[in-house]
Amino acid sequence: MAASTGVPALEVRNLGVRYGGFQALEDVSWEVASGEILGIIGPNGAGKSTCMAAATRSVKRTGSVFLGGEDVTKVPTDKLSRRGLRRTFQQNAFYGELTVLENASSALLWHEGSALWESIVLPIRERHTTRRRLQAAAELLREFGVPDEYFDLLPADIPYGTQRMLSVALAYGSGATALLVDEPAAGVGGADMASLAQTLRRLAEKGTALVVIEHHMDLIMAVADRIVVLDRGRMLATGTPAEIRSNEQVLEAYLGKAA
Repeated sequence: MAASTGVPALEVRNLGVRYGGFQALEDVSWEVASGEILGIIGPNGAGKSTCMAAATRSVKRTGSVFLGGEDVTKVPTDKLSRRGLRRTFQQNAFYGELTVLENASSALLWHEGSALWESIVLPIRERHTTRRRLQAAAELLREFGVPDEYFDLLPADIPYGTQRMLSVALAYGSGATALLVDEPAAGVGGADMASLAQTLRRLAEKGTALVVIEHHMDLIMAVADRIVVLDRGRMLATGTPAEIRSNEQVLEAYLGKAA
């Protein structure tokens, strides 16, 4: 874990989400520092993904959100992404008709792309910009362990474990202040799981604040600095992996059932 500056990279206070008469999330608060990995666990339906959606203002919610100490509660989702708050989803998210390299390039486009008039009036500059973006896209893919031989393939034609890493890479893009990762290990195991753990640690070492939802307890216990446990939309416990392992409420509500 990187040294903390004292101001959380991302902090949520008293998040609440209601769907009609169902309270999906109630009074949930947590924070994560730059270079820290915060795990969020809990039974199915506990509100984990809803928590990520609420933090990024993807759903109607109550509560407050702070990014780098700045109140961003009312900032729209797309602008939060541009400020460095980004997330993945449980399902892989990419453009199926584009190659792996083109997908990575598109993730960088908003940051490095030229205006339309520049493409028309200054075609040489645009070609240089495109070349640089493709080079940056290749570097991004390699950073996330996507082999070069997959660059020209469609995402559907590469191994599933690599698809999961591609989804994380696309969310990270040109860099994230805080990256929310929803079940990155779903459907993977073995070498892919080990590679995922290494990638998450490497991102944290670079100073990214990571929030990871995961059902694979071995993974989350190995990589997380702290863990938040949700149950029926509420905070059940928070602490280090060792503290969570020995928490009787957690063992009864979640870990014990999964054992």
